[in-house]
Amino acid sequence: MTHRLRTVMVIQFPASLDRRNERAFLRELEIEMTAERPSIVLDCSQLHTLDRSSIHLLLHCLEKAMKRNGDVRLAVNAGVMEDLCTLGLDHLFRLFDTNEMAIESFRRRSVFPLPFVASTLASEQAA
Repeated sequence: MTHRLRTVMVIQFPASLDRRNERAFLRELEIEMTAERPSIVLDCSQLHTLDRSSIHLLLHCLEKAMKRNGDVRLAVNAGVMEDLCTLGLDHLFRLFDTNEMAIESFRRRSVFPLPFVASTLASEQAA
């Protein structure tokens, strides 16, 4: 059996949004979204505050990737991570401290144990 590693693209998210920055960012994003199952890390390390425009752009990126069976992960600083969690966006995006951690998350299989399975196994072993 052959396993092929997914190519993960890192794109710098603009620190501040104006028309020119947003258009340039969207052009770069369009290029990366041509792949089947795009794996995108948005480097948001230069982003210091979330405003309506930046939230809208993050959600737009996620929507485009999901339409192609892909995903977007965010590398963010602590302040932005707190803001994303407060807004509940941590349920939509996987958040990481660094680009490297976000890239690695695409390369390893994510296993999310189901709580009822663990408790069922523990009770069976105790019996």
